[in-house]
Amino acid sequence: MKKNYKIGEAAKIVGTTAETLRHYDRIGLVKPRTDEWTGYRYYTQSDIVLLNTVMALRQMDLQLSEIKSVLEYDDLDKIVDFLINAEKKADEKLAHIEFAKSKISAARADYVKKLRGRRSYDGAFTLDFPERVIMLSDTLSSPEVDNLYNYLAHFYDKISPDVRNKFIFEDMAGIYTKDKKSYLFAVCVTYENADGLKVLPAGKYLCADCCEKDRSKVSEMLLKKARQEYNAAPDFVVEQIIVSGILQWNYRVQVFTGKVYPY
Repeated sequence: MKKNYKIGEAAKIVGTTAETLRHYDRIGLVKPRTDEWTGYRYYTQSDIVLLNTVMALRQMDLQLSEIKSVLEYDDLDKIVDFLINAEKKADEKLAHIEFAKSKISAARADYVKKLRGRRSYDGAFTLDFPERVIMLSDTLSSPEVDNLYNYLAHFYDKISPDVRNKFIFEDMAGIYTKDKKSYLFAVCVTYENADGLKVLPAGKYLCADCCEKDRSKVSEMLLKKARQEYNAAPDFVVEQIIVSGILQWNYRVQVFTGKVYPY
């Protein structure tokens, strides 16, 4: 097994750069050995262990000056105590990272589920919906970053405290438009009688996906198509907000065709 390592070799082994090791040398943190006859500078296996320790401690956000002080301890008990404490902090940091990872994984799984459940369409298409009960907002009419954050809390706040626990909403947002007036809404999973509830009939809906700038044009296209092809007289438009990225959203416009189906 090789005993001595050139600076480039040592840097590769411990996962850093040769310039970093030169910096450690300059500040007296970990100095390479020097052959007195050839002037050849090298690191030993013990130095590699020490460098790996330094790299690990750096991951704990310790300053190089702190690490240098520890490495200069003459008292082995102090060094052991310090490393035990550092190990505990590393465990805590790993636990936080694992928790964050679990949240990210859950969010990813949710978006994958939504993505798989959402087909990509060009132009209009039809979807059958069961009867839906929605709660209209009496103050919010258009989606904004502020009101989409913690969206459902707004609707829970509308409900009288004595029946609030009777309500559960789907995790989605939408816009309901009738007589040229628009309201943000939440879809009720469970509910009691309350102000602001509206029933969307079960049946076939003409739909189209669009972005913010196309909403009006797409709505008019679907209304016209419903009248011409289904002989319908729709008096409302539903626009489901589909989150498509950070601080970005698209819409699925829905127009009732008048075709009612039992569910």
